[in-house]
Amino acid sequence: MKQLTFRGLAISFDDRVLEPRPWTEAQSAWAAELLIEAPPGPVLELCAGVGHIGLGAMRDSDRRLVMVDVNPVAEQFAQENAAANGLGSEVEFRLSRIDTALAAEERFSLIVADPPWVRSAETSMFPEDPILAIDGGDDGLVLARTCVDLMDRHLSAGGSGLLQLGNTAQAETIAGYAAEALSGSVRVVETRVFERGVLVRMTR
Repeated sequence: MKQLTFRGLAISFDDRVLEPRPWTEAQSAWAAELLIEAPPGPVLELCAGVGHIGLGAMRDSDRRLVMVDVNPVAEQFAQENAAANGLGSEVEFRLSRIDTALAAEERFSLIVADPPWVRSAETSMFPEDPILAIDGGDDGLVLARTCVDLMDRHLSAGGSGLLQLGNTAQAETIAGYAAEALSGSVRVVETRVFERGVLVRMTR
């Protein structure tokens, strides 16, 4: 087992899950800022992995966090990480595909998503990373689109979605998808570019 510090939290993981990337502290910090003025309600973390991004976002709030991931190893680490940092009572983990994990009536004030965004044909470039955690399909955006669909269905009025992607071209594609497939019901309002990835904020 390995451990690192992420936004002041002790986060454990091993080689069966994706190692938390230091740059993703930016997503967690941005989410924490948005929570200050977000409407009432819980936080949702899609493709949660070991839970570091969501835990770092809600640790200083009184919000409940719902994590969703399909990997049972990620579930184990996420629950252990929540408990180790005194947040276990505020966290619910749902071991499920993201498109079947939520009830139709559920609404969240903030949705954080870290879907796989590597093209299937390029996953061999990252031999140390579990395929399940990085394979985003033919164009790298299969699960990212699903995350946007879920933001459309489950984001509270006045809430925000923060989606992690690989580059600005993917961010532009997602913005187009939201405008065309979802008729702009949720839209990209801000993009932040980092050395190792891109974050987009979506609102209703």
